[in-house]
Amino acid sequence: MTFSSDAEQRRPGEIVVVSGTGTGIGKTVATAALASVALGRGLSVAVVKVAQTGVRVGEEGDVGTVEQLVGPGRITGVELARFADPVAPATAARRTGVDGPATARSASSVERLAAEHDLVVVEGAGGLLVRLNQAGQTIADLAMALGVPVLVVTEASLGTLSTTSLTLEALAARGVDCAGLLLGSWPREPDLAARCNVVDLGTLGGTGLGGTGLVGAIPAGAGELDAPTFAAVAGESLGPSLGGCWDRGRFVERWGS
Repeated sequence: MTFSSDAEQRRPGEIVVVSGTGTGIGKTVATAALASVALGRGLSVAVVKVAQTGVRVGEEGDVGTVEQLVGPGRITGVELARFADPVAPATAARRTGVDGPATARSASSVERLAAEHDLVVVEGAGGLLVRLNQAGQTIADLAMALGVPVLVVTEASLGTLSTTSLTLEALAARGVDCAGLLLGSWPREPDLAARCNVVDLGTLGGTGLGGTGLVGAIPAGAGELDAPTFAAVAGESLGPSLGGCWDRGRFVERWGS
C-alpha cells in the first residue's frame, strides 16, 4: 500500500486490513495512525470494525477510539457487528442466538465504502484467525475476498517471533499479501528481548513468509494523546509505505541489539 499527497498518484478506494498476532497489542491505535496520516494528506477515510466485542450498546467501541484520536467528524466510522460479551466474535454471537458477520456481506460493505472514500481501513478482532462466525470465517478470509493486503500489528516482547511467524505463514498459505509488520506499542524503556526482537523481526520478511519487514513502530501511550499531537506522532511512527517518515534503519541502529 502506498499513500501520496500528489493527487495524480492517489489510488481512490484503496483498502487495507489491519490484523495482528493477538489481542490488546495496538491494532486500534495503528488503525487510527493510518487514518490520521491519510487525513493529513487530504484523503477521505472510512474505518470499519468488522466485529466489536466486549462493548454494550451506547458504549464507545474501537471506532469511537479512532474518532477521538483523529478528531471528531473526520472519518466515516462503521461497525458491522457488535456483541457485549468480551470473547471471540463467533462465540459472542452464538451466545446471543445469532451468527457473526459473514465474509461476503462484510466484503460488500467495505467495497461500497471504498467507492466513496480514498482509503478504507478495516480492523479485525483479536488475531488473524479468530473466528468471526459459525462457518469459521476469519479476517484472513475477508482479506482474501477483497484481494487486499494485511498490515500485521505485532509486539516487541518475548515470544513475538513465533506468533508473528505463524501469522505470516497463515497469510502466505492463503495467498494474502502482507503490508508489513508494525510494532503496536514500542515501550519507553525496552528490555533486552524487545531490543533483540527489533533486529530479528526485520528478518522475517525475507524468509518466504510473505512479510516485508518492519514498517513502523508506535510508541506506548500514543492512544492517550490529543488529536493534533497524535497526528504528529502517527506521521513519525509509520514508514514511507504507510505514508509516514519513520526510518527503519535509524530505529534499528538506535534500539537494536
